[in-house]
Amino acid sequence: MADDDTVQIPPPPRENPELIGHGAAEGILLDAWNSGRLAHAWMLCGPRGIGKATLAYRFARFVLAGGGSGGLFGDAPDGLAMASDDPVFRRVAAGGHADMMAVTFSYDDKRKRWREEIVVDDIRALGPFMRLTASEGGWRVAVVDAADDMNINAANALLKMLEEPPNNTVLLLTSHSPERLLPTIRSRCRRLNMQPLDETQVTEFAERYRPDLATGEAAALARLAEGSPGRALRLADAGGLALYGEMIEMLSAVDGLDVAALHALGDRMARVNARDAFTTLMELLSQWLVRMVRTAAHGAAPEEVMAGEAAVVERLLGRASLEQWTEVWEKIGRLAADVERINLDRKQVVISVFNTLEATARN
Repeated sequence: MADDDTVQIPPPPRENPELIGHGAAEGILLDAWNSGRLAHAWMLCGPRGIGKATLAYRFARFVLAGGGSGGLFGDAPDGLAMASDDPVFRRVAAGGHADMMAVTFSYDDKRKRWREEIVVDDIRALGPFMRLTASEGGWRVAVVDAADDMNINAANALLKMLEEPPNNTVLLLTSHSPERLLPTIRSRCRRLNMQPLDETQVTEFAERYRPDLATGEAAALARLAEGSPGRALRLADAGGLALYGEMIEMLSAVDGLDVAALHALGDRMARVNARDAFTTLMELLSQWLVRMVRTAAHGAAPEEVMAGEAAVVERLLGRASLEQWTEVWEKIGRLAADVERINLDRKQVVISVFNTLEATARN
């Protein structure tokens, strides 16, 4: 790595002054504000890591600042951007604005760790906050990131708030999988769908924040990330490209697996510090199978990430039916989920997954 190839960390959403590739979504929020009929609750929907929370905080700052000062003659504002040295920006970034509240995973004092779901007490804390008069005479804003992470009790508590929203309040929910939310929550929010970024934008993002990547790696990560710059960085951090290459090599010989190599991979995935690597491997395999099924269904193969994988897809599609490969994808998804749910052994899951693939390819 060169001396100037310093790995940077993008600022978290509440501190990020930049929004990449979502001008249309930003325009919808701005038009709603300028209309004077702003919905009291919004769902910002789209894949993980595309900028939903960044847009939520961008709009929150805009609302808390009164919608901008407008032009010389009081014209309506033409954008949501705010300078990072603006007092409102700094207070939101620091979590110190009296009229702003963010809800995400809270710390479990009993278990001494961060929770993996948003619990009812996290949402109940929103009630008193939203009912208070704005400290600065304007609006109160709350961000729930991500609403999909609420457990059922938290979701029901949020529903009660949505049924009788206070005046001059706006609730911004981010959602990766809106179908997981209660229909009654969805029906009480205005939905704003945000699209994945294009491959060029994600490549440029990866090159900016991972200048240590070798030539071509940023583009490969962008292809794997499917429009999510956040996922591109997570893959880079987890060694996703190396894992993907190893996975393709295993798949290319799946009807005659190298047992020693499979056990070595399982041993690595079973290590205490390999949880993220295992999760990444299962996500990449699931993604690859989805792409293979789509190729069979639509007849058009996506562009390769690794040289030779199109030939692997073609060969495996000739070994089993579309229905069989869909069943394999579903089984692998259940196994991966059960690792966390019932604490399955990661090595045995890896071996079981590739044995399932081998059995299907030999069918």
